[in-house]
Amino acid sequence: MAQEDLFKKLVAHCKEYGYVFPSSEIYDGFAAVYDYGQYGVELKNNIKKYWWDSMVLLHENIVGLDSAIFMHPTTWKASGHLDAFNDPLIDNRDSKKRYRADELIEEQLEKYEGKITREAEKARKRFGDAFDEQMFLDTNPRVLAIREKYDALHDRFVKALNETDLKELGQIIADEEIACPLSGSKNWTEVRQFNLMFSTELGSTAENTSRIYLRPETAQGIFVNYLNVQKSGRMKIPFGIAQVGKAFRNEIVARQFIFRMREFEQMEMQFFVPPGTELEWFEYWKSVRIKWFRTLGFGDDKYRFHDHEKLAHYANAASDIEYLFPFGFKEVEGIHSRTDYDLGRHQEFSGKKIQYYDQETGKSYVPYVVETSIGLDRTFLHVISAAYHEEDLIKEDGSSDSRVVMKLPPFLAPIKLAVFPLTRKDGLPEKARTIVEELRFDFNCQYEEKDSIGRRYRRQDAIGTPYCITVDHQTLKDDTVTVRYRDSMEQDRVQITELKQIIKDKVDISNLLKQL
Repeated sequence: MAQEDLFKKLVAHCKEYGYVFPSSEIYDGFAAVYDYGQYGVELKNNIKKYWWDSMVLLHENIVGLDSAIFMHPTTWKASGHLDAFNDPLIDNRDSKKRYRADELIEEQLEKYEGKITREAEKARKRFGDAFDEQMFLDTNPRVLAIREKYDALHDRFVKALNETDLKELGQIIADEEIACPLSGSKNWTEVRQFNLMFSTELGSTAENTSRIYLRPETAQGIFVNYLNVQKSGRMKIPFGIAQVGKAFRNEIVARQFIFRMREFEQMEMQFFVPPGTELEWFEYWKSVRIKWFRTLGFGDDKYRFHDHEKLAHYANAASDIEYLFPFGFKEVEGIHSRTDYDLGRHQEFSGKKIQYYDQETGKSYVPYVVETSIGLDRTFLHVISAAYHEEDLIKEDGSSDSRVVMKLPPFLAPIKLAVFPLTRKDGLPEKARTIVEELRFDFNCQYEEKDSIGRRYRRQDAIGTPYCITVDHQTLKDDTVTVRYRDSMEQDRVQITELKQIIKDKVDISNLLKQL
């Protein structure tokens, strides 16, 4: 199945099974805004907990914060967002669609890389075990010609980005004959800057209002509270402040479902370090954060680092962790060495001293900052993309069947177990209800009695429930139940008194945290 078709099925599955709904759908929806359904909100909260515990619970020098969305407007002048928080916008005159110019060029670079990969794959099939891939890449004329085009485009692109040369970005698109992905048209407008911040007005009357901004990131709430946290918590550098919260960006192109939205949620940690040590900590947090993803068990090869060609105005090093989505490798988290830019600017604009006094050296300084910034919605999409599976099955009688199953890590699954009475009579529903009431204090449980047992299994597979408990007539005799495992579909007969420990051993998040 084509990856594009698979992704469409995933989006439809999310709506059908209560994960994600289009916002305001009864009014025909609202572009690039989504609501999380009854199972989506549970999965989202479980991802938050995994991140929060990995940061705050496992590090005694990292504490939490929840800052306000509304901030003093000077905050955004000091941070540079009012002047520099822009994307290069370009419109196609024929399709009337709007794109980011830099992303169109990045996709062209990816096409060149794809051509090289395909050449290597063809050669591997031709030469078999004798194939030396590196020698082929270094000597094959076709590959060298493609590589030359890639390098020339790459160097030109990086130069244009670093110089914010919008005219050159437009010329690159023209020279490369990049077409609109929708219409195939090459009839483009000029490239222009587009500020991503939403503004609104704050005040009790129309005559007494001031312009404020919805925060485009949660980091500034941490920076302006740096001294409050450091002093009240008696924190010693190095230390970190973690936060989960909503942010808002008026994206030029909001697309690929919940991957790029205008209202989204971030999980950020700002780590304050002595000047001169920031690049060591940058490498440290890169290794810590990619391990966090790989511990989920979706495959180490599905993740990679992508170092930034153009650094943000505040950074001296930056790298993204990318995941292989159905639509290609895309960013899920950024690790940035932000230097002392943010605290220094807030010190300048507020007129207040924002420094750290080091008792060991007797010196004061503005700390440097290493940031880990992860998009919660993108992480959600990455998890459900990895978990979604369509399987063809062979029944015991030799006939074929199929199922859609969400192979979510058990500790992330919205529902940990579902309890079914085999029939709706003979006291089985009452017995099943008793089991649910005993276990609901430890796990998110679901009781279901409608439809055949097979259909109930399939529904829980589609939700991602790792364990199904079936209560039958034997249960009434010896207090045993059948436990059915989602991934393998195998079944065990166990005592009801053993259920809590069996499930706890599999879904307890502490087992995962111990691997970090």
